[in-house]
Amino acid sequence: MTGFFEGLAEFSVLLAVLYGVTVALYFLLGCSIIWLNNRNPERRIQKKRRGEKRKAAEIRLSLASILVTCLSVTIGLFAQYKGWAMQPWDFNWWTAVPLFLLCMVLFDAWFYFAHRLLHTKYFYKYHLEHHRSVAPTVWSNDSIGLVDTALSQGFYAVIVFIVPFPPLIVLANRLFDQINGTFGHAGFEYFASKTARRPSPLLCTTYHDQHHAEFKYNFANYFSFWDRALGTISPVYDRRVETFEKEAPPINLKLERQIAGTRKAET
Repeated sequence: MTGFFEGLAEFSVLLAVLYGVTVALYFLLGCSIIWLNNRNPERRIQKKRRGEKRKAAEIRLSLASILVTCLSVTIGLFAQYKGWAMQPWDFNWWTAVPLFLLCMVLFDAWFYFAHRLLHTKYFYKYHLEHHRSVAPTVWSNDSIGLVDTALSQGFYAVIVFIVPFPPLIVLANRLFDQINGTFGHAGFEYFASKTARRPSPLLCTTYHDQHHAEFKYNFANYFSFWDRALGTISPVYDRRVETFEKEAPPINLKLERQIAGTRKAET
């Protein structure tokens, strides 16, 4: 019985640490990107929509969904620690990059098909809240229902029983996903380039922004190959990226007088 309570205490401490770090990162990233957005109003993707009015609701839901995400990660890491999952591969500098890329590819596949599932008639009720943010903001990334979160982020609790990733690889993917997702919901485009459109499999913010605006396209997270292979990529995505690439002004880091027809992004 003592062992049970000791294990529960260890599990709880790990969960608390992951949750605290993730929440801190959520606010740090959000505020930092808003700082950048305020200096680059011309880079807003959806010119006629504003999603900032949903800030309070998005933050409230995010604080709950982040707990579910961290619970999934904690389950996976704790299962490895207790020896219930596969024995992790050794972590070496020459294996770190290929293992991280493999983890990204597998997570992207999980996310794509879980996301497609959430858009089916039965499961969409669990995903609806996320799509209330038609014009997403930095606070929208984690603003998803708890069932939705369990499906899309359940990867971390499952993958350790299938592929013996070292804990650092799992945590690195979680960190990258948080950063990538926040920029993906930022509503402003900073990464449009040749590397974010055909034939490259990489993405930019426009990719997921189109998913929120058009609903039926662009389901993947890191790469475009699942959407391209299965015909779910927006037919105008590559063209929109190329337009941004050619027409967007240089990124500005100074807060200047806003030009006519634009307004400061709200915080």
